[in-house]
Amino acid sequence: MKDGVGLVEWQDGSGTQADGGLESAWAAIRAGLRRDIGARMFDQWLKPVALGNHCPESQTLDLLVASDFSANFVSGQFGDRLRMAWRNAGAGVRDVRLRRAPESTGPRLLEVLHVEPAAPATSAAPVAIASNFQPRHDFATFITGESNRLACSAAQAMGALAEPRFSPLFIHGSTGQGKTHLLHAIAAAFSAHSPAAPVLYMSAERFMMEFVNAMRANDTMAFKARLRAARLLLIDDIQFISGKGSTQEEFLHTINDLIDSGARIVVTADRPPQRLESIDARILSRLAGGLVADILPADLDLRLAILEAKRVVAGDPPVPDAVIDFLARSIRSNVRELEGAFNKLVAYGQLTGRAIDLDFAQGMLADAVRANARRITVDEIQKACAAHFKIDPSEMRSKRRARAVARPRQVAMYLAKKMTPRSLPEIGRIFGGRDHSTVIHAVRTIEQLRESNPDMDADVRALLRQLEG
Repeated sequence: MKDGVGLVEWQDGSGTQADGGLESAWAAIRAGLRRDIGARMFDQWLKPVALGNHCPESQTLDLLVASDFSANFVSGQFGDRLRMAWRNAGAGVRDVRLRRAPESTGPRLLEVLHVEPAAPATSAAPVAIASNFQPRHDFATFITGESNRLACSAAQAMGALAEPRFSPLFIHGSTGQGKTHLLHAIAAAFSAHSPAAPVLYMSAERFMMEFVNAMRANDTMAFKARLRAARLLLIDDIQFISGKGSTQEEFLHTINDLIDSGARIVVTADRPPQRLESIDARILSRLAGGLVADILPADLDLRLAILEAKRVVAGDPPVPDAVIDFLARSIRSNVRELEGAFNKLVAYGQLTGRAIDLDFAQGMLADAVRANARRITVDEIQKACAAHFKIDPSEMRSKRRARAVARPRQVAMYLAKKMTPRSLPEIGRIFGGRDHSTVIHAVRTIEQLRESNPDMDADVRALLRQLEG
Protein backbone atom coordinates (compact mmCIF):
# COMPACT_ATOMS: atom_id res chain seq x y z
CA MET A 1 0.00 0.00 0.00
CA LYS A 2 1.53 3.31 -1.12
CA ASP A 3 -0.03 6.70 -0.70
CA GLY A 4 -3.40 5.18 0.03
CA VAL A 5 -3.59 3.03 -3.14
CA GLY A 6 -3.22 -0.70 -3.10
CA LEU A 7 -3.22 -3.49 -5.68
CA VAL A 8 -6.72 -4.37 -6.83
CA GLU A 9 -7.25 -8.10 -6.51
CA TRP A 10 -9.73 -9.01 -9.23
CA GLN A 11 -9.73 -10.37 -12.73
CA ASP A 12 -12.24 -10.41 -15.56
CA GLY A 13 -10.31 -12.64 -17.93
CA SER A 14 -8.93 -9.77 -20.01
CA GLY A 15 -5.43 -9.90 -18.57
CA THR A 16 -3.34 -10.55 -15.53
CA GLN A 17 -3.27 -8.79 -12.25
CA ALA A 18 -0.96 -5.84 -11.89
CA ASP A 19 2.39 -6.83 -10.35
CA GLY A 20 4.75 -5.18 -7.95
CA GLY A 21 6.74 -3.52 -10.79
CA LEU A 22 3.66 -1.77 -12.03
CA GLU A 23 2.84 -0.66 -8.51
CA SER A 24 6.30 0.87 -8.10
CA ALA A 25 5.97 2.64 -11.44
CA TRP A 26 2.52 3.88 -10.46
CA ALA A 27 3.87 5.36 -7.23
CA ALA A 28 6.46 7.36 -9.17
CA ILE A 29 3.91 8.44 -11.78
CA ARG A 30 1.51 9.58 -9.07
CA ALA A 31 4.20 11.69 -7.42
CA GLY A 32 4.98 13.39 -10.73
CA LEU A 33 1.30 14.01 -11.52
CA ARG A 34 0.66 15.53 -8.12
CA ARG A 35 3.56 17.90 -8.66
CA ASP A 36 2.50 18.83 -12.21
CA ILE A 37 -1.24 19.39 -11.81
CA GLY A 38 -1.33 20.53 -8.18
CA ALA A 39 -2.32 18.81 -4.97
CA ARG A 40 -5.95 19.89 -5.04
CA MET A 41 -6.77 18.51 -8.51
CA PHE A 42 -4.68 15.41 -7.92
CA ASP A 43 -6.32 14.59 -4.59
CA GLN A 44 -9.78 15.09 -6.07
CA TRP A 45 -9.42 12.95 -9.20
CA LEU A 46 -6.19 10.95 -9.44
CA LYS A 47 -5.44 9.99 -5.87
CA PRO A 48 -8.40 7.56 -5.72
CA VAL A 49 -7.35 5.79 -8.96
CA ALA A 50 -6.20 2.20 -8.39
CA LEU A 51 -4.41 -0.34 -10.57
CA GLY A 52 -6.45 -2.98 -12.36
CA ASN A 53 -5.65 -5.68 -14.94
CA HIS A 54 -2.57 -5.54 -17.18
CA CYS A 55 -2.40 -7.30 -20.55
CA PRO A 56 1.28 -7.87 -21.53
CA GLU A 57 0.39 -8.69 -25.14
CA SER A 58 -1.47 -5.46 -25.87
CA GLN A 59 0.48 -3.56 -23.17
CA THR A 60 -2.80 -2.15 -21.88
CA LEU A 61 -3.38 -1.31 -18.23
CA ASP A 62 -6.76 -0.79 -16.58
CA LEU A 63 -7.02 2.07 -14.10
CA LEU A 64 -9.99 1.79 -11.78
CA VAL A 65 -12.21 4.58 -10.46
CA ALA A 66 -15.44 4.74 -8.46
CA SER A 67 -18.00 5.56 -11.15
CA ASP A 68 -18.59 5.79 -14.88
CA PHE A 69 -18.69 9.56 -14.52
CA SER A 70 -15.27 9.59 -12.86
CA ALA A 71 -13.90 7.30 -15.59
CA ASN A 72 -15.12 9.64 -18.32
CA PHE A 73 -13.88 12.75 -16.54
CA VAL A 74 -10.41 11.40 -15.72
CA SER A 75 -10.03 9.97 -19.23
CA GLY A 76 -11.00 13.25 -20.85
CA GLN A 77 -8.94 15.49 -18.57
CA PHE A 78 -5.87 13.37 -17.89
CA GLY A 79 -5.94 10.44 -20.36
CA ASP A 80 -3.13 11.67 -22.63
CA ARG A 81 -0.99 12.68 -19.66
CA LEU A 82 -1.46 9.24 -18.07
CA ARG A 83 -0.55 7.40 -21.29
CA MET A 84 2.58 9.45 -21.77
CA ALA A 85 3.64 8.96 -18.16
CA TRP A 86 3.20 5.17 -18.39
CA ARG A 87 5.07 4.94 -21.69
CA ASN A 88 7.98 6.89 -20.20
CA ALA A 89 7.99 4.67 -17.09
CA GLY A 90 9.29 1.65 -19.04
CA ALA A 91 6.90 -0.71 -17.30
CA GLY A 92 5.49 -2.40 -20.38
CA VAL A 93 2.44 -0.16 -20.67
CA ARG A 94 1.58 1.60 -23.93
CA ASP A 95 -2.06 2.37 -23.30
CA VAL A 96 -4.41 2.84 -20.34
CA ARG A 97 -8.15 2.36 -19.95
CA LEU A 98 -10.19 4.11 -17.27
CA ARG A 99 -12.83 1.76 -15.92
CA ARG A 100 -15.35 1.64 -13.12
CA ALA A 101 -14.25 -0.85 -10.46
CA PRO A 102 -16.60 -3.75 -9.65
CA GLU A 103 -18.30 -2.72 -6.39
CA SER A 104 -18.30 -6.26 -5.02
CA THR A 105 -14.53 -6.77 -5.11
CA GLY A 106 -13.08 -3.42 -5.98
CA PRO A 107 -11.10 -1.16 -3.69
CA ARG A 108 -13.07 -0.26 -0.60
CA LEU A 109 -12.39 3.46 -0.80
CA LEU A 110 -12.23 5.16 -4.17
CA GLU A 111 -13.45 8.65 -3.38
CA VAL A 112 -12.53 11.13 -0.68
CA LEU A 113 -15.93 12.21 0.62
CA HIS A 114 -16.48 15.92 1.04
CA VAL A 115 -18.72 15.81 4.05
CA GLU A 116 -19.57 18.77 6.26
CA PRO A 117 -17.48 19.66 8.15
CA ALA A 118 -14.90 18.93 5.46
CA ALA A 119 -11.35 18.10 6.45
CA PRO A 120 -8.48 19.58 4.44
CA ALA A 121 -7.16 17.25 1.73
CA THR A 122 -3.89 15.56 2.63
CA SER A 123 -1.69 12.86 1.14
CA ALA A 124 -2.98 10.36 3.69
CA ALA A 125 -5.29 7.53 2.76
CA PRO A 126 -8.98 8.42 2.34
CA VAL A 127 -11.10 8.31 5.46
CA ALA A 128 -13.56 5.45 5.78
CA ILE A 129 -17.10 6.41 4.90
CA ALA A 130 -18.58 5.55 8.27
CA SER A 131 -16.28 7.96 10.07
CA ASN A 132 -17.82 10.91 8.26
CA PHE A 133 -21.23 10.37 9.81
CA GLN A 134 -22.23 10.26 13.44
CA PRO A 135 -22.53 6.59 14.46
CA ARG A 136 -25.29 7.35 16.97
CA HIS A 137 -27.48 8.68 14.16
CA ASP A 138 -28.52 5.39 12.59
CA PHE A 139 -31.89 3.76 12.04
CA ALA A 140 -31.54 1.63 15.16
CA THR A 141 -31.53 4.74 17.36
CA PHE A 142 -34.33 6.56 15.52
CA ILE A 143 -37.49 6.06 17.58
CA THR A 144 -40.61 5.98 15.44
CA GLY A 145 -44.20 6.94 16.10
CA GLU A 146 -47.21 8.08 14.13
CA SER A 147 -45.64 11.49 13.57
CA ASN A 148 -42.50 10.26 11.78
CA ARG A 149 -43.21 6.71 10.56
CA LEU A 150 -43.62 7.58 6.88
CA ALA A 151 -40.42 9.64 6.79
CA CYS A 152 -38.44 6.88 8.51
CA SER A 153 -39.78 4.14 6.20
CA ALA A 154 -38.98 6.24 3.14
CA ALA A 155 -35.48 6.95 4.47
CA GLN A 156 -34.86 3.24 5.04
CA ALA A 157 -35.90 2.51 1.46
CA MET A 158 -33.53 5.22 0.21
CA GLY A 159 -30.60 3.67 2.08
CA ALA A 160 -31.39 0.05 1.21
CA LEU A 161 -29.57 -2.11 -1.35
CA ALA A 162 -32.61 -2.35 -3.62
CA GLU A 163 -33.24 0.61 -5.88
CA PRO A 164 -35.90 2.85 -4.32
CA ARG A 165 -39.14 3.36 -6.22
CA PHE A 166 -38.83 7.11 -5.82
CA SER A 167 -36.17 9.80 -6.01
CA PRO A 168 -35.74 12.44 -4.80
CA LEU A 169 -36.97 12.01 -1.25
CA PHE A 170 -38.07 15.30 0.32
CA ILE A 171 -38.34 15.26 4.13
CA HIS A 172 -39.76 18.31 5.87
CA GLY A 173 -40.45 19.21 9.47
CA SER A 174 -39.70 21.84 12.07
CA THR A 175 -36.36 22.20 13.83
CA GLY A 176 -35.17 19.39 16.08
CA GLN A 177 -37.57 16.66 14.91
CA GLY A 178 -34.97 14.27 13.42
CA LYS A 179 -34.42 15.26 9.78
CA THR A 180 -30.63 15.36 10.03
CA HIS A 181 -30.64 12.12 12.01
CA LEU A 182 -32.36 10.43 9.06
CA LEU A 183 -29.81 11.85 6.59
CA HIS A 184 -26.94 10.35 8.59
CA ALA A 185 -28.82 7.06 8.90
CA ILE A 186 -29.41 6.89 5.13
CA ALA A 187 -25.72 7.52 4.44
CA ALA A 188 -24.61 4.85 6.91
CA ALA A 189 -27.03 2.25 5.54
CA PHE A 190 -26.15 3.00 1.91
CA SER A 191 -22.40 2.93 2.54
CA ALA A 192 -22.71 -0.40 4.35
CA HIS A 193 -23.79 -2.19 1.16
CA SER A 194 -22.05 0.07 -1.41
CA PRO A 195 -18.79 1.17 0.23
CA ALA A 196 -17.18 2.26 -3.05
CA ALA A 197 -20.09 4.46 -4.14
CA PRO A 198 -19.45 8.19 -3.58
CA VAL A 199 -21.71 9.80 -0.96
CA LEU A 200 -21.99 13.57 -0.71
CA TYR A 201 -23.65 15.35 2.22
CA MET A 202 -23.80 19.10 2.70
CA SER A 203 -26.11 21.82 3.90
CA ALA A 204 -27.68 24.18 1.37
CA GLU A 205 -25.52 26.96 2.82
CA ARG A 206 -22.40 24.86 2.24
CA PHE A 207 -23.55 24.19 -1.32
CA MET A 208 -23.89 27.92 -1.98
CA MET A 209 -20.56 28.75 -0.34
CA GLU A 210 -18.61 26.13 -2.30
CA PHE A 211 -20.26 27.11 -5.57
CA VAL A 212 -19.46 30.80 -5.06
CA ASN A 213 -15.86 29.96 -4.10
CA ALA A 214 -15.52 27.77 -7.19
CA MET A 215 -16.72 30.59 -9.43
CA ARG A 216 -14.29 33.05 -7.86
CA ALA A 217 -11.44 30.57 -8.37
CA ASN A 218 -12.53 29.76 -11.94
CA ASP A 219 -12.82 26.14 -10.81
CA THR A 220 -16.51 25.38 -11.35
CA MET A 221 -15.67 22.31 -13.47
CA ALA A 222 -14.28 20.39 -10.49
CA PHE A 223 -17.17 21.50 -8.28
CA LYS A 224 -19.76 20.32 -10.78
CA ALA A 225 -17.91 17.09 -11.44
CA ARG A 226 -17.72 16.24 -7.75
CA LEU A 227 -21.46 16.74 -7.30
CA ARG A 228 -22.38 14.72 -10.36
CA ALA A 229 -20.10 11.85 -9.34
CA ALA A 230 -22.21 11.19 -6.23
CA ARG A 231 -24.40 8.10 -6.16
CA LEU A 232 -26.12 9.43 -3.04
CA LEU A 233 -26.57 13.19 -2.60
CA LEU A 234 -27.88 14.53 0.72
CA ILE A 235 -28.78 18.22 1.01
CA ASP A 236 -29.88 19.59 4.40
CA ASP A 237 -32.10 22.68 4.90
CA ILE A 238 -32.78 23.43 1.25
CA GLN A 239 -34.87 26.46 2.25
CA PHE A 240 -31.63 28.43 2.66
CA ILE A 241 -30.93 28.24 -1.06
CA SER A 242 -33.83 30.65 -1.65
CA GLY A 243 -33.24 33.66 -3.86
CA LYS A 244 -29.75 32.70 -5.13
CA GLY A 245 -30.22 32.68 -8.91
CA SER A 246 -26.98 31.17 -10.20
CA THR A 247 -26.80 28.75 -7.29
CA GLN A 248 -30.35 27.57 -7.92
CA GLU A 249 -29.55 27.08 -11.60
CA GLU A 250 -26.56 24.92 -10.76
CA PHE A 251 -28.55 22.97 -8.19
CA LEU A 252 -31.27 22.31 -10.78
CA HIS A 253 -28.74 21.01 -13.32
CA THR A 254 -27.15 18.85 -10.63
CA ILE A 255 -30.36 17.13 -9.52
CA ASN A 256 -31.47 16.69 -13.15
CA ASP A 257 -28.19 14.98 -14.05
CA LEU A 258 -28.20 12.81 -10.93
CA ILE A 259 -31.81 11.72 -11.38
CA ASP A 260 -31.14 10.87 -15.02
CA SER A 261 -28.11 8.80 -13.99
CA GLY A 262 -30.10 6.84 -11.38
CA ALA A 263 -28.44 8.41 -8.35
CA ARG A 264 -30.34 8.79 -5.09
CA ILE A 265 -31.18 12.26 -3.79
CA VAL A 266 -32.50 13.22 -0.35
CA VAL A 267 -33.40 16.80 0.55
CA THR A 268 -34.67 18.23 3.84
CA ALA A 269 -36.42 21.50 4.61
CA ASP A 270 -38.43 23.11 7.38
CA ARG A 271 -41.58 23.25 5.21
CA PRO A 272 -43.14 21.38 2.26
CA PRO A 273 -42.04 22.22 -1.32
CA GLN A 274 -45.14 24.27 -2.13
CA ARG A 275 -44.39 26.62 0.78
CA LEU A 276 -40.75 27.28 -0.12
CA GLU A 277 -40.37 30.90 -1.14
CA SER A 278 -38.18 32.33 -3.90
CA ILE A 279 -37.14 28.93 -5.21
CA ASP A 280 -37.22 28.22 -8.93
CA ALA A 281 -40.46 26.50 -9.93
CA ARG A 282 -38.47 23.90 -11.88
CA ILE A 283 -36.62 22.89 -8.71
CA LEU A 284 -39.87 22.63 -6.77
CA SER A 285 -41.36 20.47 -9.51
CA ARG A 286 -38.36 18.13 -9.42
CA LEU A 287 -38.37 17.89 -5.63
CA ALA A 288 -42.10 17.25 -5.43
CA GLY A 289 -41.88 14.66 -8.22
CA GLY A 290 -40.44 12.02 -5.91
CA LEU A 291 -41.79 11.33 -2.44
CA VAL A 292 -42.62 14.11 0.03
CA ALA A 293 -42.69 12.93 3.67
CA ASP A 294 -43.32 15.08 6.71
CA ILE A 295 -42.15 14.76 10.31
CA LEU A 296 -44.75 16.19 12.66
CA PRO A 297 -44.00 17.29 16.24
CA ALA A 298 -43.62 14.25 18.47
CA ASP A 299 -46.82 13.35 20.29
CA LEU A 300 -46.92 12.27 23.93
CA ASP A 301 -46.52 8.56 23.15
CA LEU A 302 -43.46 9.18 21.00
CA ARG A 303 -41.90 11.51 23.55
CA LEU A 304 -42.35 8.83 26.20
CA ALA A 305 -40.79 6.21 23.91
CA ILE A 306 -37.80 8.44 23.16
CA LEU A 307 -37.17 9.07 26.86
CA GLU A 308 -37.54 5.40 27.69
CA ALA A 309 -34.93 4.52 25.06
CA LYS A 310 -32.55 7.05 26.59
CA ARG A 311 -33.24 5.81 30.12
CA VAL A 312 -32.27 2.26 29.12
CA VAL A 313 -28.73 3.32 28.23
CA ALA A 314 -28.26 6.21 30.66
CA GLY A 315 -27.05 4.17 33.65
CA ASP A 316 -26.98 5.65 37.15
CA PRO A 317 -28.55 7.55 38.72
CA PRO A 318 -31.90 5.97 37.82
CA VAL A 319 -34.63 8.17 36.39
CA PRO A 320 -38.04 7.30 37.90
CA ASP A 321 -41.25 7.03 35.89
CA ALA A 322 -42.63 10.23 37.42
CA VAL A 323 -39.72 12.21 36.00
CA ILE A 324 -40.07 10.59 32.57
CA ASP A 325 -43.75 11.49 32.53
CA PHE A 326 -42.99 15.04 33.68
CA LEU A 327 -40.43 15.53 30.91
CA ALA A 328 -42.67 14.09 28.20
CA ARG A 329 -45.57 16.33 29.16
CA SER A 330 -43.52 19.46 29.79
CA ILE A 331 -40.97 19.58 26.92
CA ARG A 332 -43.07 19.51 23.78
CA SER A 333 -41.28 21.89 21.39
CA ASN A 334 -38.99 19.36 19.69
CA VAL A 335 -37.15 16.09 20.20
CA ARG A 336 -33.73 17.71 20.40
CA GLU A 337 -34.78 19.90 23.34
CA LEU A 338 -36.45 16.92 25.02
CA GLU A 339 -33.28 14.84 24.80
CA GLY A 340 -31.23 17.81 25.99
CA ALA A 341 -33.40 18.17 29.09
CA PHE A 342 -33.00 14.47 29.90
CA ASN A 343 -29.23 14.64 29.38
CA LYS A 344 -29.00 17.68 31.67
CA LEU A 345 -30.74 15.85 34.51
CA VAL A 346 -28.63 12.72 34.20
CA ALA A 347 -25.35 14.63 33.84
CA TYR A 348 -26.05 16.79 36.88
CA GLY A 349 -27.04 13.77 38.91
CA GLN A 350 -23.87 11.91 37.93
CA LEU A 351 -21.62 14.87 38.69
CA THR A 352 -23.16 15.72 42.06
CA GLY A 353 -24.38 12.33 43.25
CA ARG A 354 -27.86 13.82 43.63
CA ALA A 355 -30.78 11.42 43.26
CA ILE A 356 -33.09 12.32 40.40
CA ASP A 357 -36.65 12.78 41.63
CA LEU A 358 -39.61 14.90 40.55
CA ASP A 359 -38.75 17.89 42.75
CA PHE A 360 -35.18 17.89 41.46
CA ALA A 361 -36.36 17.71 37.82
CA GLN A 362 -38.89 20.48 38.26
CA GLY A 363 -36.29 22.76 39.80
CA MET A 364 -33.55 22.03 37.28
CA LEU A 365 -35.80 22.44 34.24
CA ALA A 366 -38.00 25.29 35.38
CA ASP A 367 -36.86 27.64 32.61
CA ALA A 368 -37.29 25.01 29.89
CA VAL A 369 -40.74 24.11 31.18
CA ARG A 370 -41.81 27.76 31.19
CA ALA A 371 -40.57 28.17 27.63
CA ASN A 372 -42.60 25.15 26.53
CA ALA A 373 -45.70 26.03 28.48
CA ARG A 374 -48.88 26.40 26.49
CA ARG A 375 -51.93 27.18 28.57
CA ILE A 376 -54.52 24.57 27.66
CA THR A 377 -57.93 25.72 28.83
CA VAL A 378 -60.89 23.70 30.04
CA ASP A 379 -62.90 25.28 27.25
CA GLU A 380 -60.46 23.85 24.65
CA ILE A 381 -60.77 20.42 26.26
CA GLN A 382 -64.57 20.55 26.24
CA LYS A 383 -64.69 21.51 22.57
CA ALA A 384 -62.17 18.83 21.60
CA CYS A 385 -64.05 16.10 23.47
CA ALA A 386 -67.39 17.19 22.05
CA ALA A 387 -66.00 17.07 18.51
CA HIS A 388 -64.28 13.71 19.09
CA PHE A 389 -67.39 12.03 20.48
CA LYS A 390 -69.73 13.90 18.12
CA ILE A 391 -71.94 15.63 20.65
CA ASP A 392 -72.96 19.27 21.04
CA PRO A 393 -70.46 21.29 23.17
CA SER A 394 -73.35 22.47 25.38
CA GLU A 395 -73.73 18.89 26.64
CA MET A 396 -70.51 19.35 28.62
CA ARG A 397 -72.43 21.63 30.98
CA SER A 398 -75.87 20.04 30.76
CA LYS A 399 -77.57 17.91 33.44
CA ARG A 400 -78.23 14.98 31.08
CA ARG A 401 -77.00 11.63 32.38
CA ALA A 402 -77.38 9.49 29.25
CA ARG A 403 -74.18 7.52 28.66
CA ALA A 404 -73.78 9.04 25.17
CA VAL A 405 -73.11 12.42 26.79
CA ALA A 406 -72.05 11.44 30.32
CA ARG A 407 -69.01 9.43 29.19
CA PRO A 408 -67.57 12.21 26.96
CA ARG A 409 -68.17 14.63 29.83
CA GLN A 410 -66.20 12.36 32.18
CA VAL A 411 -63.34 12.18 29.68
CA ALA A 412 -63.29 15.97 29.51
CA MET A 413 -63.18 16.23 33.32
CA TYR A 414 -60.36 13.68 33.42
CA LEU A 415 -58.34 15.66 30.86
CA ALA A 416 -59.06 18.94 32.62
CA LYS A 417 -57.59 17.48 35.81
CA LYS A 418 -54.55 16.12 33.95
CA MET A 419 -53.80 19.06 31.68
CA THR A 420 -54.76 22.22 33.52
CA PRO A 421 -53.86 23.77 36.89
CA ARG A 422 -57.55 24.12 37.79
CA SER A 423 -58.65 22.77 41.17
CA LEU A 424 -61.38 20.12 41.45
CA PRO A 425 -64.05 22.62 42.62
CA GLU A 426 -63.14 24.96 39.73
CA ILE A 427 -63.46 22.14 37.19
CA GLY A 428 -66.80 21.14 38.68
CA ARG A 429 -68.16 24.67 38.36
CA ILE A 430 -67.07 24.91 34.71
CA PHE A 431 -68.91 21.66 33.98
CA GLY A 432 -72.32 23.05 34.85
CA GLY A 433 -71.87 23.75 38.56
CA ARG A 434 -71.06 20.16 39.59
CA ASP A 435 -69.55 19.19 42.93
CA HIS A 436 -65.85 18.37 43.20
CA SER A 437 -66.74 14.77 44.16
CA THR A 438 -68.29 14.36 40.69
CA VAL A 439 -64.97 15.31 39.15
CA ILE A 440 -63.11 12.82 41.37
CA HIS A 441 -65.53 10.07 40.31
CA ALA A 442 -65.05 10.97 36.62
CA VAL A 443 -61.25 10.87 36.93
CA ARG A 444 -61.28 7.46 38.65
CA THR A 445 -63.79 6.05 36.16
CA ILE A 446 -61.73 7.04 33.12
CA GLU A 447 -58.51 5.79 34.70
CA GLN A 448 -60.12 2.36 35.24
CA LEU A 449 -61.62 2.31 31.76
CA ARG A 450 -58.26 3.11 30.18
CA GLU A 451 -56.81 0.02 31.83
CA SER A 452 -59.66 -2.32 30.89
CA ASN A 453 -60.99 -0.89 27.62
CA PRO A 454 -58.53 -0.44 24.71
CA ASP A 455 -61.01 1.71 22.79
CA MET A 456 -61.32 4.17 25.64
CA ASP A 457 -57.55 4.28 26.04
CA ALA A 458 -57.19 4.98 22.31
CA ASP A 459 -59.77 7.79 22.52
CA VAL A 460 -57.94 9.45 25.41
CA ARG A 461 -54.55 9.10 23.70
CA ALA A 462 -55.93 10.67 20.54
CA LEU A 463 -57.32 13.61 22.49
CA LEU A 464 -54.04 14.07 24.37
CA ARG A 465 -52.12 14.17 21.09
CA GLN A 466 -54.56 16.65 19.61
CA LEU A 467 -54.53 18.99 22.59
CA GLU A 468 -50.79 18.84 23.19
CA GLY A 469 -49.99 19.29 19.52
